[in-house]
Amino acid sequence: MVKRIAVLLFNLGGPKNPEDVQGFLYNLFADKNIINLPFGFRQGVASLISSRRAPMAKKNYAHMGGGSPILKETQAQAQALEAYIEANTKGIEAKVFIGMRYWHPFVEETVREIEAWSPDEIVLLPLYPQFSSTTSLSSFEAFDKAYKGAAKVTRVCCYSDNAHFIKAHVDAIAAKIGTLKQPGHYRLLFSAHGLPESIITRGDPYQAQVEACVAKIMAGLGNPIEHSICYQSRVGPMKWIGPSTDASIQKAGADGKSIILVPIAFVSEHIETLVELDIEYAHLAAASGVKDYIRLPALGINPSYIKALNDEVLKALGSPAAVVGDHDCAGCHSFCPKRRIA
Repeated sequence: MVKRIAVLLFNLGGPKNPEDVQGFLYNLFADKNIINLPFGFRQGVASLISSRRAPMAKKNYAHMGGGSPILKETQAQAQALEAYIEANTKGIEAKVFIGMRYWHPFVEETVREIEAWSPDEIVLLPLYPQFSSTTSLSSFEAFDKAYKGAAKVTRVCCYSDNAHFIKAHVDAIAAKIGTLKQPGHYRLLFSAHGLPESIITRGDPYQAQVEACVAKIMAGLGNPIEHSICYQSRVGPMKWIGPSTDASIQKAGADGKSIILVPIAFVSEHIETLVELDIEYAHLAAASGVKDYIRLPALGINPSYIKALNDEVLKALGSPAAVVGDHDCAGCHSFCPKRRIA
C-alpha cells in the first residue's frame, strides 16, 4: 500500500508587490514570538513600526522589482524536493506544500489544501536550518492552531548539523577558495540573521546552533583560512547578539582582509541577501577599504541541500517521535517543541 505523505515547507514569506509591504511588515511584528508584548499592545506597536518602516522597505524591495523573490525560490525548492523523493523513495506518494508565516500562501491557507489532499502523514519541515522560537516555533504554532485533521504529524526541529547541509556549504566555499590567487588575504564571514539577546537569554538555541554548524563546516574545509561569525538585520534599540555583520566588515577592512561572505542561516535569496548583503554591505565594504567582497549565494536548490531536506523527511517518517532534529542540544531548551508537545 502506498502512503500519502504531505511535506509542508515553512518559510517567512514576502510581499509580492509594493502594496503588500506594509501588511507584510505588520504581520511580522504582530507575531508574539517576534515582539513579546500583550495582545493589544503588540498590535499597536506592530501598526506603528510597519507604517514607519514601509516607505524605506518599499525602496529596498524596488531593487528586486517591487516584491520579494522568496516565494519563487521556495517553489523551486519544493519542486526539487518532491522530484528527489519521487525518484529515490518507493512506497510513498509525496506532495510538497508551501506555508508562509507572514504573507501568502499563509500556513493557514496551506493547511486547508493539505486537509483536502488527505495525507496519511505530515512532515513539517522549516526552511530554517537552525531552530529559533522566532521562526520554526512560530510556524509550528500556526500549523497546530489551524490543523484539524487526524494524520500523524512529525516536526523537524533543526538540521544545521545534517551532513549534506554541511557538505553543501563546504563544497561552495572550497570551490570559491580554489579560484583565489591569494586565499590567505581573505576572511570568511558567516552571516546569520540576528536576534535580540533577550530571546537567547530566554533559552532560544539559535546562536548555539549557528556556531555549531560553522564549526562543522570549518572542520570539513580543513583549510586554515580565517573565519568569523556575525549577525545582520539588527533593528530597534535593544541589545542584539553579535558581533554585527557591519562591524565585522569594517574590522576586515581595518585588518587589510578581503571578504568571502557566507549566508549561513538563509537558504533562499530575499531582501536580506539581495539588498542588505549585496548592496548595503557591499557599499560598506568598499567604504571600509575591503579590496574584494565576495558574497556566496544561498543554497537554494543545491543538490546536497535537497538531499539534506530529503534526509529529514525520511528521518521523520521513520520515527515514532513527534519531533526530530539533528542538533545535539546540551539539554532540552525552553523553546524545544519536544517540551511543548509533552
